[in-house]
Amino acid sequence: MNDVRPTGPTDLAALAAGIERTNELLTRVLAEVATTPSTHAAFVDAGYVYAAAGRLVTGTEDRRAFDLDAEGIIEAFIDKARMIFPDSRLLRVYWYDGARRRIHTQEQQRIAELPDVKVRLGNLNANNQQKGVDSLIRTDLESLARHRAISDAVLIGGDEDLVSAVEAAQGYGARVHLWGIEAAGGRNQAEPLLWEVDSQRTFDLDFCKPYVSRRAGGEFTDPAAAEGPVPTREEVRFVGARVAAQWLADRGREWVAELLPGHPYLPGTVDQELLTAAEGLLRHSLRGHADLRRVLRDGFWDHVQGQY
Repeated sequence: MNDVRPTGPTDLAALAAGIERTNELLTRVLAEVATTPSTHAAFVDAGYVYAAAGRLVTGTEDRRAFDLDAEGIIEAFIDKARMIFPDSRLLRVYWYDGARRRIHTQEQQRIAELPDVKVRLGNLNANNQQKGVDSLIRTDLESLARHRAISDAVLIGGDEDLVSAVEAAQGYGARVHLWGIEAAGGRNQAEPLLWEVDSQRTFDLDFCKPYVSRRAGGEFTDPAAAEGPVPTREEVRFVGARVAAQWLADRGREWVAELLPGHPYLPGTVDQELLTAAEGLLRHSLRGHADLRRVLRDGFWDHVQGQY
């Protein structure tokens, strides 16, 4: 005998109420998702950047033959991402490099002090080859995508071992964008990696040249550098304001006003111009002094904002 009974009015009312509560919950969830800003992060294989930029600008991948303005090129990457993802906020830049026994070098310490930058270190073997960097990138990229911490990932590298990380991140809904540095007469990124990503972008010689300086006789030399003492923070701040005043006079208020929406950041090319101009006035190089470069920008912005 069939024991199934017709649904009564009370049961239908309870079912309707349940459906209504579910719809309300879905509506709230969808509204929250719609108003949650997108987030992006950059994953930079420093070994790739040094090798590719060094080869492109100086003709060698040997780090001992040139200096890379890491802070400058990181700012340029941040600025480019801001243009490409205008409605997205930056989580941070991950800078992956190698070091013996994973102990930070002085340069890596300075990079680690930069705002919005996280330095992650693999090992260096006896031949100065990075070991463990790709696995660090894979772990971070997959973990952030899995936890919905990012919607877009900028990957700056070229190793085929990163393909599995790209696939995993995409499986969790993140879009992966591969950025590279131009290679004269060939490629410096694995084809399988190029096939898997959602978009590609390549930076040319003009982009890289301001951030790479050839060393003379194995030592870094800079025409703006002098043998005098390192300038004080007050001197650097004053010079930043002085450059801002000069640019206002030479380039006009409209040109400078266009920089205001990007505060506290400056476009990469403008930041490099500011650095070069300041070094000329100070007669001392600020490359390698991340704290003074921030003071320089503060002085620049203080004067600009005081005029508007």
